[in-house]
Amino acid sequence: MTIVWTNIVFSIVAFVILYILLSKYAFSKLFGIMEKRRELVLQQMDEAAKTREQAVAYVEEQKQALQKAREEAKQIIQQSQATSLNQADKLIDQAKVEAARLKDEAVRDIANEKNKAVEALRSELGSASVRIASKLLEKEVKADGEQEQLVDQYLKEVGGRS
Repeated sequence: MTIVWTNIVFSIVAFVILYILLSKYAFSKLFGIMEKRRELVLQQMDEAAKTREQAVAYVEEQKQALQKAREEAKQIIQQSQATSLNQADKLIDQAKVEAARLKDEAVRDIANEKNKAVEALRSELGSASVRIASKLLEKEVKADGEQEQLVDQYLKEVGGRS
């Protein structure tokens, strides 16, 4: 194999001319396009990082909003329970007051009925006493006489001791 120096020199000169032409016309445009592409990729990476940060911030906001909603729901439940307990206490107190009132009325009614019964018994006793005295003495006793007053006085004395 023989080395042809003219071909080597001719190839080197062609290569240098080609390099000069490419660097003057093609490399600058190619490097410009590559630089624009690099800047675009960096810009997209920055936007992606910002979007990721915004997404993280949004997720954090949603977590806080959810936590706040849970706390509000818990407070509402507690307020409802307190309100229901207060209403139950009020109803119980009203029922107690009503029961006491009914008991007092019943006691008054019983006392009134007792007094009426005692009065009726006194009246009956007075009439019976007069009839017994009348039979024993075989004499008529008038209902509006002195004997009636004596019987009433006796009943008052007897009734006052009971």
